[in-house]
Amino acid sequence: MFSFFKTVGKNKQAYTIAFYNLENLFDTKKDPTILDDDFTPNGKKHWNYKRYKRKINKLSSVISQLGTKRSYYSPAIVGVAEVENDVVLNDLISSINLKNEHYGVVHYDSPDERGIDVALLYKKELFELLHSETFTLYIENEFGVRDFTRDILLVKGNLNGELMHILINHWPSRRSGEDVSEEKRIKAAELVTSIVHQIYNETENAKIIVMGDFNDDPTNISVKKYLVNDTFYNPMERLINTGHGTLNHDRKWHLFDQIIFTKNFITIEENKHSFKYAEIFDEHFLKEWKGKYKGNPFRTYVGKWYQGGFSDHFPVYVYLKKN
Repeated sequence: MFSFFKTVGKNKQAYTIAFYNLENLFDTKKDPTILDDDFTPNGKKHWNYKRYKRKINKLSSVISQLGTKRSYYSPAIVGVAEVENDVVLNDLISSINLKNEHYGVVHYDSPDERGIDVALLYKKELFELLHSETFTLYIENEFGVRDFTRDILLVKGNLNGELMHILINHWPSRRSGEDVSEEKRIKAAELVTSIVHQIYNETENAKIIVMGDFNDDPTNISVKKYLVNDTFYNPMERLINTGHGTLNHDRKWHLFDQIIFTKNFITIEENKHSFKYAEIFDEHFLKEWKGKYKGNPFRTYVGKWYQGGFSDHFPVYVYLKKN
């Protein structure tokens, strides 16, 4: 686990907010409405029930551990990306590692062609769900054809009685090249900003958490210029400046997975939550332990070759302390 803070003991008033890209968490059934052929028993990856259950158990084990070095609880809120449907999410929270943690799920199918969505898991004893909705990002590819991508999920609820708004993101990828695709992520940032303005119109001085896989680092303009402004604080920028990250591409670390929040989380008020720590969960068991990928996230597949790992991303999380 990497952090820029010193290690401290557990705190009964510390609560974990996390985000984890689960890397292609598909069930094994063919869905004719999406491009999921590879993740079926007869597909290129020979995805079967045994491999699926192994991945569910591995991912749920990770989620159960997030933040528990400082908090007495498993995460209060977990944003996730790259999930196919409600089935995989319910299998995840019903697994042996999470079934006693009593998580609820917020999920909507998005227009993404591959059928991978974002979702939110919340610990029912800590978080009261009040409202949820999605916002569709309309973008086009370089040929002027609509590029179907993930919706942005907004969840409103009370964490230990305090109202919060949470936005879960999975912005357009860099598959066509960083420069070519940059405009798509800028548009995603602009959509988030417009949602934030809507929230402020309804709730003055709202507490807002924006999390997700942005497919850009904290220092890229989509995040630093178009999203993080005088209202927001991004603790992940300090983390990336140490040379650490959540995924590695071409031997370069990136921190695409981020949790950003309004600056009113820094203010210490009685019976309110304030930000304390930000961390990358990159424990040794989550890493490749030998070969040319040593130290990288231990993923489920490399190309079509099954590895049996967790994900190609490390999860991130922050601690909030109730004062």
